[in-house]
Amino acid sequence: MAPIPFLSLFLLFSLTFPSSSSAFEQQQSPLLKYHHGPLLKGNITVNLVWYGKFSSTQRSIIVDFLNSLSNPKTTSSPSVSSWWRTTAKYRGGSSSVVVGKQTLDDNYSLGKALKTSQLKVLAFKYGYGDGKAVNVVLTSADVAVDGFCMSRCGTHGSVQVKKSRFPYAWVGNSVSQCPGYCAWPFHQPVYGPQTPPLVAPNGDVGVDGMVINLATVLAGTVVNPYNNGYFQGPAEAPLEAVSACTGIFGKGAFPGYPGKVLVGETTGASYNAVGVNG
Repeated sequence: MAPIPFLSLFLLFSLTFPSSSSAFEQQQSPLLKYHHGPLLKGNITVNLVWYGKFSSTQRSIIVDFLNSLSNPKTTSSPSVSSWWRTTAKYRGGSSSVVVGKQTLDDNYSLGKALKTSQLKVLAFKYGYGDGKAVNVVLTSADVAVDGFCMSRCGTHGSVQVKKSRFPYAWVGNSVSQCPGYCAWPFHQPVYGPQTPPLVAPNGDVGVDGMVINLATVLAGTVVNPYNNGYFQGPAEAPLEAVSACTGIFGKGAFPGYPGKVLVGETTGASYNAVGVNG
């Protein structure tokens, strides 16, 4: 995919992991308990289902982020790949991500109001892969999903088919429905201190918010793919990598304040990691 002119892949996200510290962690992380299940390690293919209307630029931002996860050639620091490498500190070693198939469903084949069961249908409508793939459904700004904006901005899970289990994930574009909830700190928060929002790094509040949430669910998928890996709290509502320290993006972060992050001199955009294409 050709580089996007004038756009940079700047990210805001955080990660917590057991036993070690990270340049992206700015406070002590809670211990995530291991529940003795398998993790998703080795070479992983991420297949994308674009559900609804996405522009080519929006798709490029997401794909650039995914291509940044396991790209060792990014020389800028801090990099997305150095953040992702912290997932290797969990049992089983590293997880190398490549982008696989991309499917466009811009005719809303299941309508504009989706249940969780329909997310699973969309995730596996085009195949299951080999157990080393994660099928990710991305819904556009005009699609409502059960629980979206009320209790979740994205999710991950798995389905059982005969003797095999296949992981999937979903993330929605919140810009029309709840940007203060799912795209903060690029929008005024719904609750808490009403600090000015940060400038979205790619100039797209909804999609940059999706990157935050996609980072969250992918890290959770890798370390807790079948709900018996690393997490704390109840299995029905686990805190996982990233979600255990949600909202912590830079030094000095606290609820309602993302912390001290870097700012682009030209764009004024805030970021804490750099990906491919700048």
